[in-house]
Amino acid sequence: MVDLSVQLGGLTLANPIMPASGTFSPDIADVIDPNRLGALVTKSTTLGFRAGNPTPRVSETADGMLNSIGLPSQGIDAFIGEVIPKYRRFTPPLVASVSADTPDEFVTICEKVSIPAVDAIEVNISCPNLEEGGRAYAMRAESTLSVMRRVRACSDKPLWAKLTPNTGEIANVARAAEEGGADALVVANTVLAMAIDTETRRPRLGNVMGGLSGPAIKPIVVGMVYQSAKAVGIPVIGCGGIMGTDDVVEYMLAGAAAVQVGTKTFLNPTAMLTIIEELEALCAAKGINSVSEFTGAVVVEPEEEGLPLFA
Repeated sequence: MVDLSVQLGGLTLANPIMPASGTFSPDIADVIDPNRLGALVTKSTTLGFRAGNPTPRVSETADGMLNSIGLPSQGIDAFIGEVIPKYRRFTPPLVASVSADTPDEFVTICEKVSIPAVDAIEVNISCPNLEEGGRAYAMRAESTLSVMRRVRACSDKPLWAKLTPNTGEIANVARAAEEGGADALVVANTVLAMAIDTETRRPRLGNVMGGLSGPAIKPIVVGMVYQSAKAVGIPVIGCGGIMGTDDVVEYMLAGAAAVQVGTKTFLNPTAMLTIIEELEALCAAKGINSVSEFTGAVVVEPEEEGLPLFA
């Protein structure tokens, strides 16, 4: 029998498949059984009320989608009082994703969400830092280290640092997150992008630019997972463009211990369950006893490691 369980920063998941933040809600129980997932990840909540970005907020692309939702939120108190109880009907570990504009807000929100009903906190440092001119915390190692240290000091929950692909120093940022106290890394959020309607000459998103997700970004993020996994000693969770079982295996070979599925769920709400079933069948067919055997098993010759990144 295939062992699909994985270890993630103090948590044991029944399998490595979970939703990406913002792509899942308890209402999906009308379509699938959430108890079959490895973990449940909430939409990022903020400290106070947040209206979100102007419409339109979503636009399809040739190989993915653009979104500029703007993290609409009722605030942390409503999240704890109304949202978390809906998730606690299910058995998988609950990961509360949190977002903040300043380090002080991150500390406050993480203190508030460090309750028994929450099993881990996903610290969304891929969001803008107002004290850094709107750049995401995770664009630089220094700001990553600073905010993760402060969050670590205020919570004893397992912390997952959600990184941004919009950086040229992913390995340094990954190491900084680990040094700051992260128990796992989520690599990565969406890629900053833009689309224009050539008839109206207007941006297709109300906020002009947004985040690109879907198959278009997968090769970018697979490379970042590989770099991150080589740089740190904590688990890496791959996220970006997973449409099927082969994508999961590719991420794991690059170094991911688990994955998050997002855009595919919008296209097919039952996709995650299909992936779990197919992953188990694939392991059985290949004589693989534990899915964790895939993690970091990419074959790269020593002489290939030293090749320049850009030839």
